[in-house]
Amino acid sequence: MTYTNTLESVSAEGSVYYLFGATGDLARRKLFPALFSLYKEGKLSENFAVVGLARRPRTNEQFRADLYESIVEFCRYKADDAELWNRFAEHFVYMSLDINDVEGFKELSKLSEQLDAKFDIPGNRLFYLALAPSLFGPVSFNLRDGGLLESKGWHRVVIEKPFGYDLPSAQKLNEQINQVFKEEEIYRIDHYLGKEMVQNIQVIRFANAFFEPLWNNNHIANVQITLSETVGVEDRGGYYDKSGALRDMGQNHMLQMLTMIAMEPPSRLHGEDIRDEKVKVLRSLRNYKSSDEVRENVVRGQYSEGSHHGKDLPGYRQEDSVGEDSTTETYFAAKVFVDNFRWAGVPFYIRTGKRLPVKTTEIVIEFKSMPQNVLFAQRHDLAPNLLVIRVNPLEGIYIKVNAKTPGENNSVQPVAMEFCQSCQVGLNTPEAYERLIHDAVRGDSTYFTRWDEVSQAWAFVDRIAQAWREDKGDLKQYPAGSWGPDAANQMLGEDGFHWWPVNGQEEDKVIWVSNSGK
Repeated sequence: MTYTNTLESVSAEGSVYYLFGATGDLARRKLFPALFSLYKEGKLSENFAVVGLARRPRTNEQFRADLYESIVEFCRYKADDAELWNRFAEHFVYMSLDINDVEGFKELSKLSEQLDAKFDIPGNRLFYLALAPSLFGPVSFNLRDGGLLESKGWHRVVIEKPFGYDLPSAQKLNEQINQVFKEEEIYRIDHYLGKEMVQNIQVIRFANAFFEPLWNNNHIANVQITLSETVGVEDRGGYYDKSGALRDMGQNHMLQMLTMIAMEPPSRLHGEDIRDEKVKVLRSLRNYKSSDEVRENVVRGQYSEGSHHGKDLPGYRQEDSVGEDSTTETYFAAKVFVDNFRWAGVPFYIRTGKRLPVKTTEIVIEFKSMPQNVLFAQRHDLAPNLLVIRVNPLEGIYIKVNAKTPGENNSVQPVAMEFCQSCQVGLNTPEAYERLIHDAVRGDSTYFTRWDEVSQAWAFVDRIAQAWREDKGDLKQYPAGSWGPDAANQMLGEDGFHWWPVNGQEEDKVIWVSNSGK
């Protein structure tokens, strides 16, 4: 759903798409399939061209063959219409480019003019930088110096995470890009903001009279956000060992979901107003003032050897390109407070990790329990009501309420009323990158991160990272295939709470009763 009223009915304008890193994994798995899906659904006009850019040599024919293989393997649509495929593929060309050579960018500018004329494109340019952050600045300068920003249309740059390594590096990076592009031309992508149920959070909140009046510290006991992965670092050990879970997931995905849950209603259904409210949440996060506070409120873990479904799994330090004495965290859980009038006193528990038992992303809103010793609570241990937002891989919501057990006298049991978004739409639900690329071409920045969002998130995360550098002994081991260090459970237990089971946990099937038979 798009909240920018003036853009709701606008389809993607004609543009030249420049994919830097076109031979990389992101382009193959996500970007090419996203473009084909948009084309097949009529969301791309015939007035577009895609220029694949990378150092390795490729002919147009080889590039289009790679494109076809990508669609066959990863796209939600089949390339079974030969006529449609040929029309789509003819818009793709390849150019070998040394991104440090401005002369190559001048040649790219000439190619762009030819593509404008061939496909009747009005000079619009979308630059997608699927590159290392250290290259964002040099590429921006060469786009300017190579004449690619002199066309009459609009110019926008899409930047993948990570946006820096910490606040100082992010500031330096932002200063470089701002020498070439204005803030409104910069689209910092976080693909979680393109996911169906993340975008649905605002609709659930602001379009339902029985949620928004309860969305505060008078009625909500705590909020839990889980982003768990079953995989280890695989072949990304070299990158991950310099990053870790806090920077890889916490600074962006986790905090972005938190802001969507905690933000105030925007004054207008406009992208900038929505982003304004998200920034206010980040500014209201309670900062940890000392290493002791970090130790009390943040759990840091690293997976050791373990097993999952009978398969032996190596420990993190046994992974390729990881040091034997590495202290990089593969898991973290934190208790976070939003110190404003709405949320004062409500803990937000966030956790993410690798080599956990289930792959899922879920948000659980736990409502306060009914008063004790009143009516049914006198005779029954009533479970709290829950609203659960399932983001990935299953998409949907369910609500847990207490109801009478059929056939028994005044016995109470928890019942889950469930809506499965992905079950209704099926596997052909739009992918996050489709939505975000389409939004960028239409100039809708609602679900992209603005610089003040990025800087506030880094400021919060940097305080935790600094404390970890000062206290290296707080790293806790957990067996691969488990739910992380016991300290994460103890953190909630001290507050009288516990982590609620996520979809896929055995306990979830025992506790919940729903219309889908769970």
